[in-house]
Amino acid sequence: MRFIPSLMTLSRGACVLALATLAACASHAPTRSDAVAPSSAQSLVQPVDSGHDLLAKLLAAQFALQNDDLATAAAGFADAADLSDDPALAEEATQLALAHKDWALARRALARWQVLAPQAPGIAQSKAWIALGEGRTNDAIAELQALLASGDDKAWRLIAQTLLNAPDKLGAAVVLARLAPADHVGTKESNAVAVSQLAFKLGDKSYARRLADAAVARFHGEDAFAWSGSLAAASDDLPRARTIFAQAIARFPASKRLRSGYAAVLGKAEDARGAALILAGGPQDQTTFAARAAYAARADDKALLGAIYREVLADKGERDGTRLLLLGQLAELIEKRAAAIDWYRAISERDDNYFEAQQRLAIVLDQSDRLDEALKVLQRLATTVNGEPDQQREVWLLQADLLGKRGRTADALAVYTQALAALPDDPRVRYARALFSIEQGEVAAGERDLRAIVKQQPDNAEALNALGYTISDHSKDDASRQREAFELIKRALELKPEEPAIIDSMGWVRFRLGDLDAALSELRRAYKKQPDADIAAHLGEVLWAKGEHAEARRVWDEARKKDARNNTRSKVLVETIERLTR
Repeated sequence: MRFIPSLMTLSRGACVLALATLAACASHAPTRSDAVAPSSAQSLVQPVDSGHDLLAKLLAAQFALQNDDLATAAAGFADAADLSDDPALAEEATQLALAHKDWALARRALARWQVLAPQAPGIAQSKAWIALGEGRTNDAIAELQALLASGDDKAWRLIAQTLLNAPDKLGAAVVLARLAPADHVGTKESNAVAVSQLAFKLGDKSYARRLADAAVARFHGEDAFAWSGSLAAASDDLPRARTIFAQAIARFPASKRLRSGYAAVLGKAEDARGAALILAGGPQDQTTFAARAAYAARADDKALLGAIYREVLADKGERDGTRLLLLGQLAELIEKRAAAIDWYRAISERDDNYFEAQQRLAIVLDQSDRLDEALKVLQRLATTVNGEPDQQREVWLLQADLLGKRGRTADALAVYTQALAALPDDPRVRYARALFSIEQGEVAAGERDLRAIVKQQPDNAEALNALGYTISDHSKDDASRQREAFELIKRALELKPEEPAIIDSMGWVRFRLGDLDAALSELRRAYKKQPDADIAAHLGEVLWAKGEHAEARRVWDEARKKDARNNTRSKVLVETIERLTR
């Protein structure tokens, strides 16, 4: 049986059935010989009992569907199916009842469908679906086993639909284990992999693992290897995933899918360079070149990036906009700025990559101390995308950022003002202006913008966090402001409990409130999730305040080394170290 894709799909089907019914009603007009003269006791027109009017029931059911009244629609379709000889209508009625989880109504509609189309493969599926809904596990297993025994090519797809829609996922996993023991994977690799994937979706990872192992042992196929390796990675068993993918690539060295899977595992294991090298071993295309470049950039391996650039440069593939953009990005990463500018400029305005290329062009021009040229590029780009608010916003934000970094504060603020005049309710522009104002020491102006965002979007976690952190960081001795900051950050953390920046803010406000132990706990958690320099500065300061100077210095040294590797310099980290250790 088809799973119901949407209520509107059924509505269109109902219209077709209603029109067909109208046509059927009009197909036989009585002839004069058929007519019988009415008696004096009879009216000339006999009323039709609406309870037996198929068309009326279909139309009423359709209107119920359009109004999202699934209960009324399901009952209406079931009533209509009782009056019709069309198996498609009975199937639709069964589907609706199943979707509404009205098992009694589903049994009734199914009985009608079975009378009209007793061999339909969806019959067994529906019986199993109802049995699972009513907690009759053994009956469900029997029906699904019958479906498998029918040899229907769609059997496993129908079984998957049934089990995934079962209210008890663990119970559904038990049913699956009865249908497909781990030591019996059938004769088709695709089915064996699909069953393992189904077990994983039902939450039985152990059973999924056994099925995947059996599929690899039985078929030694690319599909089985790819799923087995991905399953190990999804379970965070990275050594096992690496072993599986290494064995797979030895058997299928040209498989882009296996190499991509292996690269993803290596990337997850923080071996970005290894990921780039794995992708280099097979046939190359636009996708693999781009992925290799991304992994090499993550590894900050300039030599590897240079090799990839030369390889792409020598490749005979078409130099369309996507290829030109990649060449520009690679040239930029290896600091061949003149070449990068040429590649970006070569991309046509009609190309889908034009907008991104022009943004990158402006950035590289600015890095080459050609800010005025960069601003002209962005001004032209703003004209080109006039009427496209999302792209206009990106141009204005980049323009303001370039001006701000060059110390042209008034010009940057003018751009933010221009953007907000055109997009007055845009929280991203207002948020960017708020952070810029705070960075320039205009804390009150930044706070006003952040409060405006929170008023407009009370569940904007980023704005709540930024406002709370700003209040806390600039109101050291004001207890009431610190309590307000705590409440704002608490709301942000409730919305995004795993966000490192918000956890860091919570640690910082707790420190301001004098709860050093709670602050340390939060900051350790934030640093573990995201060991960046700003969080390290806060963590080190709390450690220092607790008298744990050696550990504070260790955290700061670690952060400074990472900053040096990334060619960055955290002002917060530098200020904290100088203030506490001088």
